[in-house]
Amino acid sequence: MKGQRIGYIRVSAFDQNPERQLEGIQVDRTYIDKASGKDTNREQLEEMISFFRGCKNKFVNPHCL
Repeated sequence: MKGQRIGYIRVSAFDQNPERQLEGIQVDRTYIDKASGKDTNREQLEEMISFFRGCKNKFVNPHCL
C-alpha cells in the first residue's frame, strides 16, 4: 500500500459543514465525527486510530484549522 493522507474532522453541531475544514487539502481517506467537544465517544476517531495502527510506516502532521 502506498502512503496515504488521512483526514479527521470533528464538528460539534450537526448543521456545520465538515468538508470546509479540509477545503484545499488532498486526503485519501476522511473520518468525520459530529459530536460536542466534551463527548468522548467518537466512533470515527477510533476507526481512524485502528486503521492507522495497521499501517507499517507512520508519519503524523497535525493540521488544525
